[in-house]
Amino acid sequence: MSRTRAWILIVVAIVAIGIQFVPVERSNPAVDPALEVEAPVAWLLRHACFDCHSQQTVWPWYSRVAPASWLVAHDVSEARHVLNFSVWQQYPARKKSFLAAATVEEIEKGAMPPPQYRWIHRDARVSPEAREWLSAWADSLSAADTSPAPPRR
Repeated sequence: MSRTRAWILIVVAIVAIGIQFVPVERSNPAVDPALEVEAPVAWLLRHACFDCHSQQTVWPWYSRVAPASWLVAHDVSEARHVLNFSVWQQYPARKKSFLAAATVEEIEKGAMPPPQYRWIHRDARVSPEAREWLSAWADSLSAADTSPAPPRR
C-alpha cells in the first residue's frame, strides 16, 4: 500500500470517529398514549408509522452511528412536524380528516413508509387489506367532520 493510500485511510478513519461526537437530538417527549382508533388501524399505525410520526419512536442502533444518526433524527423531526399521532387528540376534526386522507394517499403511492424504512422494518409493509382498513378509517373521519368549510376568498 502506498503512503498516499495509508494517509487517506488514516484521515477517513479520524473523520469517521470524529463525526460520532456530533450530538443528535433523539428525544421522546412525554405523551398521552390514547389514540382512539379501532384495533386493526391502531396496529397498522403503530407498526408502520409510529417510529417517525409519534413521540414513541424506537431508536434503533443505527440511529446512534453518524452519519445515519443525522438522517434518522432529521427524518423523525420532519415527520413529527407533518403528522404526530402522539398529539392526534389535539387536532381539530378537519385536520384529522385531512391527515388521515393524506396518509392513505401517501401509502397508496408507495411513499409511506419510505422504502429505506420498509427494507429494515419488514412488518411496516402495508398489505392491501391494511390499506382497506386505513381507507375506511379515513372515510369515517371525513364523514364525522361536521365543521364548517373555511370561507372562500
